Amino acid sequence: MNLYAATGRIFLGICLTGIGVLHFFFPGIRPIILPNSTAITPSLYWIVYATGIVLTGSGIFIIINKKTATISLIMAAVFFILFFVGHLPAFLSVQGLEKLKYWTNLNKVLALSGGFLILSFIYVREDGNIKPIAFFKVISVIGRCFFALMLLLFGIGHLTSTASLSTLVPPYIPFGRFWTFAGGIILVGSAISFFINFKVRISAFILAGTLFTWLITLHLYYALFFPAWQEGENFIGSLTCMAFCGIALLIAQNSSAYKSIPQPT
Repeated sequence: MNLYAATGRIFLGICLTGIGVLHFFFPGIRPIILPNSTAITPSLYWIVYATGIVLTGSGIFIIINKKTATISLIMAAVFFILFFVGHLPAFLSVQGLEKLKYWTNLNKVLALSGGFLILSFIYVREDGNIKPIAFFKVISVIGRCFFALMLLLFGIGHLTSTASLSTLVPPYIPFGRFWTFAGGIILVGSAISFFINFKVRISAFILAGTLFTWLITLHLYYALFFPAWQEGENFIGSLTCMAFCGIALLIAQNSSAYKSIPQPT
């Protein structure tokens, strides 16, 4: 299997495993999975542990490449359902600035669903019994659009709120506003590339490099120095950034498949 696909698969698997493990160290169900579910009564806490076990186990299976296409398709459906029954209603139920509380995870969950759709197509041949291939090509394009939508919205946020977002750049990195604005350009540019299917491979590589740089210089910095912030949310930021870097690599590896989408017969 192509190195980019293998790396993308491992990154997504680590993300899933990491989110699952966090359920054993922080209270309740993590907000990236289901909003407003950190306060769980003791009698129902088995749901938290069951969630952690399922996510951890699924992530490990993806990392070691066992039934990757099947598990990825299931995870894509799970995150898509969570988007509609959990995150979207929570986002729509509040007004004003309170919406920002749910905005980030709302987009991340849809992007993760898209990433697992892409992964399921790339590895479908290794699971042999999953057909038709043409169907998986179509859902792979849908997955790329889910991911691109998050990139577009986050990129616009970087460009329109450069001053406030630049405060998140660690103090040891100079020119925070410049890097925030440049990051917005890369996110928006990558989103447009993926939407219109133009220069997908090079855009995906640039995006993957950018996200990996953010992972090393920004997200891991906050996870290491502020691990308890909002009950482990800096770990979630690191894990999802790694996953998105992996999705970008999957798109780069899969770029030729987007040129022609055969119709099922």
